[in-house]
Amino acid sequence: MIRLHHIPGSRSMRVVWLLEELGLDYQLQEWSLTDGGLRRPEFLAMSPAGRVPALEIDGRSIFESSAIVQYLTEREGRLAPLPGQADRVAFLEWMGFAETQANIVQALNIQHIFLRPEAARSIPLMRLDTKRLAVTARALNAHLAGQDTLLPGGFSAADCMLGFNIDAVFRFLPAADYPALAAYRERMQARPAYARAEAKAGGNGIYTQDFYEVPDA
Repeated sequence: MIRLHHIPGSRSMRVVWLLEELGLDYQLQEWSLTDGGLRRPEFLAMSPAGRVPALEIDGRSIFESSAIVQYLTEREGRLAPLPGQADRVAFLEWMGFAETQANIVQALNIQHIFLRPEAARSIPLMRLDTKRLAVTARALNAHLAGQDTLLPGGFSAADCMLGFNIDAVFRFLPAADYPALAAYRERMQARPAYARAEAKAGGNGIYTQDFYEVPDA
């Protein structure tokens, strides 16, 4: 039995998507960001930082989406280059890049959405993190201008890690400024496994606006 601990709209969507790509049977256990459940001892025993995803599999629990993704690809022998293969280093780089970008998105989510009252928000930090996010988007746009997926060898679990980010990226940056990245998002979201994952995972549980502008000072 595989059980994924999940919050709609969170990074656990990466794992839902990968489980669908791999064709594995699994159960979803949904949690909330706001009811304190992630601080319960039974959840902290699975994920010490009190964050999703956490995956129960093979008699153990695994936390952190990148660790879960690597475990699943190695367990199934698919959707990741093996050590020593040509694309292995690039695979690991993009897995790490996905987390770098997601942490910037998380900082913007906190400033734009979660901090209350609005007077607690820092407009200089919002501007800085928007610029940092733009650096990652420009790099991806250049990388994807000549290929359909992150790795030249085709779709991999790195696309699950990073492809999940792009909808959130375009909540803070105009998609029209990054045409190759926007086209990549469309290709990823057109995958049948992505559609199945989105239907099962509860869609967006964070954003209430299509786009978030940095307020005037």
